[in-house]
This record gives sequence, C-alpha cells and structure tokens, in this order.
Amino acid sequence: MAVQQWETLKEAIVAYTGLSPATFFTALALVFAIYYVVSGLFGSSPDHNRHQHRHIEEEELPPLRPPVQLGEITEEELKAYDGSDPAKPLLMAIKAQIYDVSQSRMFYGPGGPYALFAGKDASRALAKMSFEEKDLTGDISGLGPFELEALQDWEYKFSEKYVKVGTVKSNVPVSETESTGEPSESTPRDVDAAKPAENGPSETAAVKSDENVDVNKD
Repeated sequence: MAVQQWETLKEAIVAYTGLSPATFFTALALVFAIYYVVSGLFGSSPDHNRHQHRHIEEEELPPLRPPVQLGEITEEELKAYDGSDPAKPLLMAIKAQIYDVSQSRMFYGPGGPYALFAGKDASRALAKMSFEEKDLTGDISGLGPFELEALQDWEYKFSEKYVKVGTVKSNVPVSETESTGEPSESTPRDVDAAKPAENGPSETAAVKSDENVDVNKD
C-alpha cells in the first residue's frame, strides 16, 4: 500500500512540476532552509526581544553607590539631591529623616511617578496622598488621625527598605530667652517695684515713735 502511494506521488510530481522526485525534494529542502535562516535574522521571538531590551537597560543604568551619611542639612541643601544631578544620590525625607532612595530611581527619579517628592521632606503630601505643590512640606500640623497613620506606614516602609543618611534641620526659630537660658531684662519700673524703699521703713518707724511720745505727754 505504501509503495503504491509513493509511486503515485512520484508520478504526480513529474506530471505537475516536470521535475524528477529527487530534484523536487532537494529544492523543497532548500526552500525550508532559506526560510529558517531568514526568520532567525529578522523574526526574533517576543521573549527574546524582551530579554535583549532588559539587558540593554541594565547596561545603561549606572551601578548604585553606597549611601553617604550627610548629617544635618537644610531643606534648601536637600533640593540638590532631587535626581537632576546623576553624580549625586537621590534623597527624600519623611518627618525630617532623610533616606537614600537611589535604588528606586525609576519611581522617584526624573520622569518617575513620584519624582516631585525627591529632594524634599514630603511628609504632608504622603500623609494626604497629595501631589499638590503646597503639600510638599514637612509640616504635618493639622493632620487627622487617619492621615497620621498613613504617614506612619510610609515611615515604616522607608526605614525598612532604604538607608537613613541624615536629618533635615528645623526652621523653627528659637527665642533669645530660650536659647541663652538667661532671664530677660526687667524694665526700670519693675526694678523699682521689686527694690525695697530705701527710706520708707525708717521714716514710718520714726513717725510712729513720735506719735507714741505725744500720747504719753498728754
């Protein structure tokens, strides 16, 4: 049965192509070989392309530097670490505590969804989940209990994931009395009121003694 089918196939090849069976199968094999070569050059699989693209991205990203401790800096100094300078670490503060978020540059770096938080103490914005410019501050006064709880969660996540590298210097002014620990100067009127009268008691005693003498004489 198989031999009969093979003979029929050979006759069909000769009848329709004019080629011998050996020549026909050689040409067919050559066509398949050319197809696989071309598809390998221009038709890479999606998974292969994705892997190659990821590999290129990893090569373009600079290696992360170890966090550097900055100590206490001002809010103005913190702005220099917003990611605009690739030579500097990417920093962000929560409740005056500064964290190095360089490992999450895709989120907090330029072009990232949370880039506006970088280089700032964004405590209020995180507590309110706000992206408004007025909330990009470390002032958390007036927040409700739910907002403060949300801020606490953010602080916990940052302390677990990122390295703390410094603190933001407070801008709250300190009065001269509190800073020196010395009492403020009293006014002349207060000094006069506090100082005992120099002649008062003696003159009063003298008047009283004279009155007693007069009474005894009478």
